[in-house]
Parts: sequence; structure tokens; C-alpha cells
Amino acid sequence: MVAGCRLFAVRLAWPRYQLGGILAVGARLKRPPNILFVGIDSLLADHMSCYGYPRLTTPHMDRIAKEGSLFERYYSPYIPTSSAYASMLTGMDVFSTQVVALRHKGQMTADVTSLPELLREVGYNTTCVGFTGNPAARGFDTYLDYAAWGAWDVGRSPKGQNLNEVAIPELDRLAALKQPFLLFLRHMDPHAPYLPPEPYERMFYHGDELDPRNKSMEPVKAFKPFCDFFASWMPPGITDKDYVIAQYDGAVAYMDACIQTLINALEAKGILDRTIVVINSDHGETLYDHECYFDHHGIYDVTLHVPLIIRYPRRVPAGRRVSGYCQHKDVVPTLLELAGIEADHISFDGRSLMPMVRGEVASHESEFYITECAWMRKHGWRTPEWKLIVALEPDFHFKPAVELYNLIQDPDENGNLAESHPDVVALLKARMEAWIAKREKETGKTDPIMTQGDWHGTEGLGSFTSSQQAYDTLHIGDITQAIRLQARLQQEAGDAGEGEASEE
Repeated sequence: MVAGCRLFAVRLAWPRYQLGGILAVGARLKRPPNILFVGIDSLLADHMSCYGYPRLTTPHMDRIAKEGSLFERYYSPYIPTSSAYASMLTGMDVFSTQVVALRHKGQMTADVTSLPELLREVGYNTTCVGFTGNPAARGFDTYLDYAAWGAWDVGRSPKGQNLNEVAIPELDRLAALKQPFLLFLRHMDPHAPYLPPEPYERMFYHGDELDPRNKSMEPVKAFKPFCDFFASWMPPGITDKDYVIAQYDGAVAYMDACIQTLINALEAKGILDRTIVVINSDHGETLYDHECYFDHHGIYDVTLHVPLIIRYPRRVPAGRRVSGYCQHKDVVPTLLELAGIEADHISFDGRSLMPMVRGEVASHESEFYITECAWMRKHGWRTPEWKLIVALEPDFHFKPAVELYNLIQDPDENGNLAESHPDVVALLKARMEAWIAKREKETGKTDPIMTQGDWHGTEGLGSFTSSQQAYDTLHIGDITQAIRLQARLQQEAGDAGEGEASEE
């Protein structure tokens, strides 16, 4: 067991197996299903053709959706990566995991059990590719990495192929074992830099990206915190925002083709239909939206609304589109039900989605708490009609402290109604605060968004006192700096884990 993790009891509900191993029922040896869990970083659901996008970006995932079930209103409530995956891989909300910030300090709270830790107890072999060192990825048997960045001066970036070159040999190894397996893959397409290889870089763009008459990239280049990073991977002299958006779409299409290679590998081994295939994303992407250019901060729906597709012919109906609301915390309970595993001593915050798939339940929570702690520190409350966003300190976009959007009349969230509807602001704040108080009482833990200290990475600074201070402080540099940042975050997480282990 990983140091600091509590012991728990799990068992397979059908057929019955011994804890920690596999036992045949009668004379017939069976084993529970394998799980291929694909986590796609920065995948915006609304840019997938199976979610209604007019460009054919995801033909292969569209087919997987037709062979399984697609969830239309699936949300990532805790932005960005670390907090999203913490919920996705535990079945817990942000109060239980206490992971809310990108630069989370130390490990995920020890009283939460991760999916690989749970599956190990019933005989699974587990591998994580591309998520080494992150506290949300605790508990895998094997960790593998791959080259997942790129820059303009080194050419197009085959991130998906790089992942497959690591993942397919590992799939071969896992498939040859007598144990069932969990193979978790963190895809870094379409995460920036958007540098899909040929022919994807021109698949959705046929204009002149350097047209001097086009001024759409001027505000992007003028945004000081990110402009150096953008310059490291966008074409020199770029003027057209639509070219950059087309690069994102090309990266989605490229990633889609790379995923099909994995599906083909499962099919060639004769185990595709004995494998639960999950396609998921940690968060969406703000392209040219809300001045949060080509990133994934802001708790607008372009960031919160993410895809979920599950294929498993033995128990998941084909061609089902599920319209009810659901969240990351519901994935682990769903996988356990599909695999026939009962975790008797774990009280998940999420619930299985299978009652929704079967039509027994219309929806899970339709209003819920939302947080972001990457480049801005905010929280809020989302209902089917309203979105409330409250800044906990000034942000580097100079946005108002309170934002309110009517999601029915203004689904793109362009018209802030906070000043004209103070009654709605007060109502939603009261609901949010009541829910926070309830969760703090239930978990015995504070709301982690309130206790993040130097969440922005500048030690000793504390909270920003003005938007100008935030604008002048925060900065993503060139690609070398980005790589160093990722390496440092992984090292810090690893050092913290070693420190906890030495205290045991």
C-alpha cells in the first residue's frame, strides 16, 4: 500500500473472487473486465463532432460513442488539472480530496482511496502513462512518461504518437498477464502548444494566418502574462485567431486518430469487448473566449463542460445519449458497478451513472459548487439557469469581483448581470455558502479554496491585493520554462511523497 493510505475492504460482486486475487466460480475461470481509461487534457466537449460541433473533429470517438453511451451534461467542477483528476480518480469532491489548486502542495489526503489503490485489492495490475508525480495519480503499480510538449522552432509535435509508442508496448505487457488491468492514459493533445503534425495542421484552415489586415491576434499578443509562451509555439507574425483555433481542432482530430490506434490494438488482441473504455477530460479550453486566451482558466462553461463516453457492450447500451447532469466524482462508482466490484467501506461523494443510463434516474445534482485555482482564485455556484462566479482575490484580467450569467438566455456567458440582479446574486451566494457549511461539517475539513496560501507559485506573496499586481506577477514564459515548471511540480510532489513515507 502507498504510505499514508488507510486499509479498506473491497470485493467483486459478480462473479465472486477472493480479495487480492481471482477465484473461479465452479470450474470456469473468469476475470473481471480490463479498464482503458483515457484522460484527455483540455478537451472541450463542444469541439467534438459527437457533441454537435460542425467540424468533423472526432470521427473515431463518434463511433465509440455509438457503440456505447455518451453523457451530454458532464461537468468538471474543479478547475484545473490536479483538482479535476483528483475527483475523477477517487469518486470524491474537492472537500474530500482537498486538492483544489494546480500547484497542490504535498499528496492527496490520505483518507481518500484512489481507483488504482482500490483495484489493486481485487487483483488488478495498474499503469499510469503521462501523469507521473501528480498527487491525483497516486497508487498505480507502474508509471511511464512520454514527450508531451513542443515548440515552433523544433517543428510539429506528435504528442499522441509519442504516447502510443509508450502505451502500446505496455498494453501488450498487461494483456499478457493473468490479471485484469487498468491502463490510464493522460493525452496531452489538444493541450497547448497546439502543434498537430501533417495533415492535421491544415485540415480546418485554408486562409492566410499572416494577413496584416486581420487584427484578431493583437489582444492575445498584448496579454503580458502569456505572450511569451504563445510566441514560443505560434507562427511568427500570426494575425488570425481562427488559425490558432483550427490548430486546436487539428490537435483534437489527431488525438482522435491516435486513440483509434489503441482501440485497434485491443481489438487485435480479442479483448476490446472485455475492456471498459472510458473517454474523459479534466477540463475544457478557453480559446478566444472571455479574454482567457488559449488556456483553461475561468469557470465559464467552455472550461467546465467536458466529454464522457463509456463503451462496454456487456453492460453499457450502444447509442445511448444521457441528458442528465453528472460530474467527475461519478466516474469511479460507475466503473465499480460495471466491473462488479463492491467497496463496502467507502462512502463515495459521487454516484454510479448506470441508473441514469438505464433510465431509472433522470439526473444527478443539477446545481453544484465550482472552483478554479490555476491563474485566478475563484469559486461559484452553477444551476441549470444561473452561473455565479465570486473572485476570492483580484485577477489578472481585471474582471469584476462578482459575475452572474443567465445560462438559458446567454449560454456563452457574455452579459454580466450581477449589478442588475442583486437578488439572484444573494440567493445563489446563500445556496453556495450553505452547501460549503454542510460539506465542512460532513467532512470535518475546511473548504480548500480558502486555504491555498501562495497558490500562484510566488513564495511569500500571499493573496493579490490588486489586478495590476496579479498582471505584473503571473507569467508563463517560453516552452523551456513551461517544461521546467512541469518538472518542478513533479519533483515537489515526489519530494512531498517521500517525506510522508519517511514519517510512517
